[in-house]
Order: sequence, then C-alpha cells, then structure tokens
Amino acid sequence: MKPRAAARPAMLPVGPHPLAMPVWTRLPVILSNCLAREASRRTGFLWFPVAYGAGILAYFSLPSEPSLWAAPILAILLAALAGLVRGGRRGFALLALMACLGMIAGSLRTALVAAPVAGRTLMAEVQGHIETIEFTPHRSRILLRVHRVEGLAPAETPYRVKIGLPGQLALPTGSAVTLRASLAPPAGAALPGGFDFRREAFFRGVGAIGYAIGPVRPWAEAPPPPAMLARLAQLDEARNLLTRRIAGIIEGPAGAVAAALVTGKRGLIPDEANDALRLSGLYHIVSISGLHMVLAAGVLFWSIRAGLALSTRLALRWPIRKMAALGAMLGATAYCLFAGSEVATIRSLVMTLVMLGAILLDRPALAMRNLALSALLVLTFQPEALLGPSFQMSYAAVAALIAAQGLWRPARPEPDGTQSRIGTWTRRILAAFAGIIVTTLVASLATAPFAAYHFYRVNPFGLIGNALGIPLVSLVVMPAAVAGSLLYPFGLDEPVWRLMGHGIRGVMAVAEWVSGFDKASLPAPLIRHSQFGALVLAMALLILPVSRLRALAIAPFALWLVSLAMPARPDLIVHENGRILLARGEGGAYRVLAFGPSPDFVLGQWLPALGDPRLPKAPDLKDGVRCDRLGCTLRLADGRWLAFPQRPEALREDCARADILVTPLENRICPPDRVPVDARTLRQQGTLWLWAKAEGGWRIEGTRAARHHRPWQLLPADPKPVAEKGKGDPAPEGPGEDRQGGETAPLDPGISSGEPG
Repeated sequence: MKPRAAARPAMLPVGPHPLAMPVWTRLPVILSNCLAREASRRTGFLWFPVAYGAGILAYFSLPSEPSLWAAPILAILLAALAGLVRGGRRGFALLALMACLGMIAGSLRTALVAAPVAGRTLMAEVQGHIETIEFTPHRSRILLRVHRVEGLAPAETPYRVKIGLPGQLALPTGSAVTLRASLAPPAGAALPGGFDFRREAFFRGVGAIGYAIGPVRPWAEAPPPPAMLARLAQLDEARNLLTRRIAGIIEGPAGAVAAALVTGKRGLIPDEANDALRLSGLYHIVSISGLHMVLAAGVLFWSIRAGLALSTRLALRWPIRKMAALGAMLGATAYCLFAGSEVATIRSLVMTLVMLGAILLDRPALAMRNLALSALLVLTFQPEALLGPSFQMSYAAVAALIAAQGLWRPARPEPDGTQSRIGTWTRRILAAFAGIIVTTLVASLATAPFAAYHFYRVNPFGLIGNALGIPLVSLVVMPAAVAGSLLYPFGLDEPVWRLMGHGIRGVMAVAEWVSGFDKASLPAPLIRHSQFGALVLAMALLILPVSRLRALAIAPFALWLVSLAMPARPDLIVHENGRILLARGEGGAYRVLAFGPSPDFVLGQWLPALGDPRLPKAPDLKDGVRCDRLGCTLRLADGRWLAFPQRPEALREDCARADILVTPLENRICPPDRVPVDARTLRQQGTLWLWAKAEGGWRIEGTRAARHHRPWQLLPADPKPVAEKGKGDPAPEGPGEDRQGGETAPLDPGISSGEPG
C-alpha cells in the first residue's frame, strides 16, 4: 500500500517584487521593512539620549530661565500620552518625553549650582580655604572656597574664586588664607558662536578670577572648613605630593607628562611639550578621560583575572571574570577620585562602570546600549557637559568604534587550523597592528569635526601620531602607571616610574617628529551651530541604525556640505573687555591692536576661526599699527583711518581726525555713526564681529543678545559718563609709552578664560 502523500500547503498570493514596484509605492515598503528590523534589534533606545540631549540644548538656547514647573507638567502629559498610544506614535511620544526630561535636567542643575558671579572688576581682601593648588613652572594657581570678600555682601560673594600667584605657594591645600587680589568676572565666549567660558565657570561654582597682589598669609581666625572640603583638600595635597615625586624621578618634560597621566595635574608641562602634543594629535593622553579610564580598568581587569586564574580551584569554582570586573570597577573609581574628579574623568568613569557592570550581568560589555545608558546617566547629573568638547569627542569616538566593530568582526579572517605556530603568531601580530590602525583611523575621523568646531584647528597627521604613540601608551605607559600607583605607598615605585619615563620619552619623540611636519596644524574656519548640528545628525544616522535607514544620513550631510561656504570675513573684531581689536588693514590682512594683558590666548582662537594660519606672536600682525599709551590707529583696507582710544583725551582728539572709532569708553562726544562700538555696545553684546555695509553703517554680531538673561551671563550695567581728564579714568595705565606688548602682569589664560581641557 503506497504511503499517503503529504498535503500540499495552500498557495499564498504573491505580490510584485519590491524592485518592480513604482518608487512612490516602493519607499513605504522599504521604510516598513527597515523599521521592523530596527524594532527587532531594539535600536529605538539608542535615540533616547539623542532626544534627551536635544532637550538640554533647547534649555541652554532659551533667552531666559524657564519656569521650574512648566517642563514637569508637560512631561506628565507626555508620559500619559505614551501610555495611551501604541506603535510608532508611542515611540515619538517617548522621544518627546525624553526631550522634556532633558530640559528638566538642565533647569534643575542650574538651580542647584546657582551662586553669585562677580559683576565688576574689584581689588579686595579675600578670605577662604584653599580647595586645590595647581603648580606651573613659574607660578601657582589656587581654587579658593570663599568665606568673605571685602566690599561684597554675602548675597554677592562668589562661592569659589580662581587666583594666580607668583612663584610656588608654600602652604598646603586646605589652609585658611587671606590675601589681597584683583578679581574680575570670568571671561565669556571669545567670539560669536564660540565656547562660553563664563558658563563653564558658573557650573563649576567659580564666580570670579584674578591674581594676587602681595603675599598670601595664613588666616588665624578662620572657622574650621567643612568636612567634605577637608577631605578633598587632603586628596589634592596627596596628588601634589605624588606629582612632585614622579616629576622628580622622571626629569624634564617627560616627568611632567607622566605626572599628568597619573594625577591629572598638567601645570608642570612646558609650553613646547604642550604644542608638540597638540600638533601631533596626542594631547588627549594628558587629559584623564576615556582612554586612561579604559586602559586603567583594562589593566586591572586583566591583572586580577590572570592572578585568580593561577589557582585551579578558584578558576573552576568561582566566577573569576566577574570578580575581576568588580575589582576593576573599584580601582577605576579610586583612580577617578585621585585624579581630581574632573568632568571628563567622571564621565569616563560612568561609561567604564556601565561596561564592567554588563559583565556582572552576563551581557556584552562593549555594546551601543551600554554607551547610551552611560550617556543618559552623565547628562542627568551634568547636563552642561553636553556643550563641551570632552563629552562630545569621547562619545563620538566610542560610538564610531562600536559601529566599526560590527563591520570589522565579520571581515576579520579566522584561522583555518593549517598554519604553523609561527604563522599563527605572525597573523595575530599583524591583526593587532591592523586593529590599532583601524581604531585610530575611526576615532580620528569621528572626533575631527568636533575638534574643528571647538578649537578651530585640524591636525591632518594626527593619525600617524596616534598610530605610533598609542601602542606605547597602552603597552608600557599605562601598565607602569597602574603598577607605580599601587607600589607608591610602599616606597617601591621608583623603578616603575623610570620605566614609565622611557615610554613617555618615546611618545614625546613621536609627538615632536610629527609636529615638525609641514602643515601639521591647519586652521578650521568657524562652523556655525546649524552647520554643526547637521553634521552631528548625519553622524548619528550613520552610526545608530542597523538597517538601510543609514542612507538618511545623506540629506543632513549634503546640507552641511552646502552650508560650508564661509561668509565674508568680518572687518572688525572687538573683545568684550575693549582692550583687544582685530581689523583688516591694508592688503586685507588682519592687524591686532591690543592693550594690557597678553592677547595671545584670544588671538589663538580668533585667527584659526577666521581661517588665518598665523600664530598669535606673528610679527606682521602689528604692521601699520601705531600705538602710544593713549590709544592706537590703523589704516583699514578701504583706506579709512581707525582709532582705538583708551583714554578720554584720546577720544576727543581722535574724534576730530579718525574716520572710525572703537573704544571701551562711553561715547558722549563723537557722532554715533562714527563710533560703532563703545562701552554700552560691549556691555550689551559682548565680543563683537562687525561687517561694513556698502550703503554705510555696520552689521554687528555679538556673543550674547541683549534680550538673553541667563544666570551665568553678566547683565548690562548702567553706562557711566566719560570722566574728565585725570579723573576716574577707566583705562588703567601701564609702563612704557607703547602699550602694544606692555609689561602689565598678564592673567594666566587658564585662569582668565577657563580654557577647556
């Protein structure tokens, strides 16, 4: 009897192939398939930190502080809406909810750290406790927790001030001191669209900066410091002791760099070494952030796991991988505390703890979801970090590396078992070097746009510097740093520091070699916020999706390319302090007119942002500039004469001779159409860019709008009339007739401007 044939399944109707369908009907099908794949891989969570960050950006872009209750009420309504709807509408409701929560995080953070900011320059007696000390080769820099400032009411007294001191301070951290100092508000953005240093200082609790006048004396009648301040001061003193020991054992710039890698104290690094590291793309190794935290935690994880694996009983009966992960988490936390707990270090610690915590939960450690979770945690506690280069560059690099790993792993050839032992090791070594080159290339490409946006420079040979320097850091420097830190309490660390010094010298040799290349650093003209936003959106669309939705990145990337055409360079640039001016002189090249403190830090941002390759000390920046102690003059590119008076008598004289006047004084003498910038304009709009209109007049763009009033901004003060000669002159005198390059003691750039790390 023949077996019964199986029933044939019913035929399903088959539609046309998607490629045979018209475009207008094909796109919805392709989009539906892509969204289904994204849902199956649960990539929607990756967009939560993007929406959260968008809400934070919306908060910081508001002209005034929002109500503390508006955003929470909106968040409750959005949460209710997300619970009622389903499908794609629920996803959009959740993204809107995350954006609203981002605004709440920014508002709460501002309310929690709000403290008075100095509204004017003053010389006063300051009393307080030293919170941290930063030593440089020729001076010191202290962060003072303020108790009293002479002439200021308690409601006007800053929480912290940063003060520069001549020479090396002999007092330890935590000392109660009294000193006389010149204090000023923290500097704002150096140019329109630039990084706002005053905002960064506000979120660090720094309400004034300045320099000491006279000696620093112990304050005998001081109250005892708060317990937390005392503990932090002890930790900072321990960091300074270890910094001196490392720098003493490893002499020269290598010792300063080695100390910075371990303790985070970068003040001892000479300028020449800093420049070499920046030009070679290796400066990130001296800023304790993601690379250091990952390497330190990795060395601890491998060492603990290898040590536990020596015992067969432990290896077979205990989860030594999880034990090693827990030990690495504790070690990374201790490293963060000892390194000063800076914003970048804390962010890197959170990222590392999330990765190691995934091992404890038996999940993949290096995953995009873990990175997204760490970003949400960091932005919740420090939403202002989103605006800084450290957060942006670190997360961009790690996200690009995780995405590239998914492409690299399938393409990597697997051993077939027929190779000899020598061939196997050769293949592994070549694969390791190929991995270093690929990861360096991916990280460099991912971070280059952010470096150009924040620092106005690109380092085209940074790939070479990192490919040659990072292996030394990974294999020699960081293992020695971990071992030396562990042996330091027992006094057995000196040989390890000497070994670390050899590795650092190798890195410095690479940095000096690469920095000597022609065009090792190129200026990157200013990128506007809208242009940068289009580029970041393109990167997110390229990295986060797993389907063909990545093709959507073409649109914002094309928009970014089209918008790259730089507008006409401004004719005049005036710093908010009214003491530095950059103008287009004869031939169209920029010339600098400056008084008082050295303008090098400001010019170091202005020139590359304008596409000018010259350095701040270039001698031709002063060609055609005539200065005396009263002011400066310059013939502009269009033949008109520009005057830059600094004293009332010069303002009266130049009003009769010059075509254009720019002054930090209040103009009550000259016709307003001839004085586009005076004290009132600077108070209201900050640092200014000016373009001359063909029909006459000026188009002005400032670092702040008059209608914007945020807690970290200075409110425009009531104008003061021009004083009579010799009475109340607002322009302080300095030695010498020529104020160009005068001898007035300059403020350190890291003090006056809060240069980002």
